[in-house]
Amino acid sequence: MGLNPISGSKTIQFKLKMAKKLLWLDDCRNPQENDWLVFSPIGKDVDVKWVLSYDGFVKWITANGLPDAICFDHDLGDDIANDLVKNGMNKKKAREVKRQEKTGYDCAKWLIDYCQENELEIPTYAIQSANPVGKENIDKLLKNYINFMKQK
Repeated sequence: MGLNPISGSKTIQFKLKMAKKLLWLDDCRNPQENDWLVFSPIGKDVDVKWVLSYDGFVKWITANGLPDAICFDHDLGDDIANDLVKNGMNKKKAREVKRQEKTGYDCAKWLIDYCQENELEIPTYAIQSANPVGKENIDKLLKNYINFMKQK
């Protein structure tokens, strides 16, 4: 404890350890279940913000700024087509609706635009998608942008 010279009152000084923020983009994997946080590039002792869609991703970052890290899923809204078929839509039309749904790749493209406009670096990231092509596409997009920015 120290003495505050202005008021004569005692003050207590301590450091707060702020948990790093992880933005978890996934429409079905709950990051708190089944040890999914093994994919976190900044560890498991983090403040997780879970978003399920492109719109949720954009809204969260727009309102809060960049997190310390992001975990990407590629295929967002996988259950949409199945639900549409269960509710009477034919499979071909349901697949077309699914194709129009934004993906984790779209989130990565938006993130790049956001970082360019605000002169920010891409946060640390990982990709937990089970879609190998989608995972590779997100990774290549972000790495290409990071490499491009290093050359500037």
